[in-house]
Amino acid sequence: MRTPILLLAATVALGLVARADCAKPAADPYQPVPYIRIQHPDWCKDATIYELNTRQFTPEGTFRAAERQLPRIKALNVDIIWLMPINPIGVKNRKGPLGSPYSVRDYYGVNPEFGTLADLQHFVATAHALGMHVILDWVANHTAWDNPLVKEHPDWYQHDWKGNFMPTPWFDWSDIINLDYSKPGLRKYMTDAMKYWVRVADIDGYRCDAAGFVPVDFWNEARRELDQIKPVFMLGEWESRDLFARAFDATYAWTWYNAMHDVAVGHADNGALYNYYAWVAGFYPSDAIQMTFVSNHDKNAWDGTQSEQFGAALPAAITLSVVGNGMPLIYGSQEAGETKRLKFFEKDPIDWKPSPIGDLYRRLFALKHANTALWNGHWGAPMIDVPNSDHSHVMSFVRRDAHDKIFAVFNFSAQERKVRFGDGPFPGRYTEFSTGKVVTLLPNQEMDLPAWSCRVFAQHKG
Repeated sequence: MRTPILLLAATVALGLVARADCAKPAADPYQPVPYIRIQHPDWCKDATIYELNTRQFTPEGTFRAAERQLPRIKALNVDIIWLMPINPIGVKNRKGPLGSPYSVRDYYGVNPEFGTLADLQHFVATAHALGMHVILDWVANHTAWDNPLVKEHPDWYQHDWKGNFMPTPWFDWSDIINLDYSKPGLRKYMTDAMKYWVRVADIDGYRCDAAGFVPVDFWNEARRELDQIKPVFMLGEWESRDLFARAFDATYAWTWYNAMHDVAVGHADNGALYNYYAWVAGFYPSDAIQMTFVSNHDKNAWDGTQSEQFGAALPAAITLSVVGNGMPLIYGSQEAGETKRLKFFEKDPIDWKPSPIGDLYRRLFALKHANTALWNGHWGAPMIDVPNSDHSHVMSFVRRDAHDKIFAVFNFSAQERKVRFGDGPFPGRYTEFSTGKVVTLLPNQEMDLPAWSCRVFAQHKG
């Protein structure tokens, strides 16, 4: 049987293409491939974060009342304001008189406890006018029992062995029920809802609750679509490398917090912190950002205030959270001394008063902005360990780039320590952070360090 002319021509053409493809040299399989494929917004390069608990932030507990404090927050050298969930809260099975803000009844609504959509828009616009950015807390893993989706799309939820709606397994989260991300319709709904707030309120991204409980491929697509509207910043409440590739700019440094707490209460020596930093350096790409903190709404409500958790080590722990690798967080009320555990399911306004902690954060955040070695992700410099004669109790490291340098020393023990520094890139002329004095550090330098003290030396090359 004769082959038709057109089919023969097509066959010949395909063969030529195939041979041409085979002739091309294959991409070098040994060339490294960048792991992180997203682009961080430029404004996060030296950013600091402030978590704002709207319910407790003011006696009124509203966006308008919180907005009046934005200049004060800006004066702390804060760049990103993270608003805890702003959506209406479920009534069915709610905890306490007001319920948890993480029990979302309507993804497209504003909690009337806080104000109106216009109030939220005005808050965001005011923050932008002050040079700050705003991210919303987003709860994608679960909803309130009385979210309309329960009746409209019951198949979008997980069910237990009896066929009933189920809370997140093993946790005491009885006021919520789990969503099922195997459903394409749910994925589109949730992505559209996230896009809605970027378009309508001009927010700059999200802090995503329990991010690891939601499939990574959902977050990847959500980030892609959000970035088509405007460059966003995404913070995930989780610790995992896979979240960074195509979805998140930053994740939590829970392991840092746990290590720092263990050192502060005497359950571990500095080895716990060295293990953390070794893990970060080896496991994460250099452009992955960890958010460091000594308090947040979870720690404050369920474990204790910053002083309860860190005691005499608190100022040094705060300092390390800023000058070490990571993007530092301050939880609203820390700057006032964080004198109490804020109630989670009822009204419990913050007791605002001056505190040296607020001034410490303000000065440290200013140092972070001014010293490029302390910037975030690929913009900053890695920590270089400087050996000393009491490594188990005294941590010492350098961060340096072509423009700036810091040398930081921490005595994480309850005893005074005298140390001598070994080989490391620390010698030089610096301005000491705490005193403003110019000092020169020499090779084999000795240093006396009171209990739980730290010294930070900064150098600007211009």
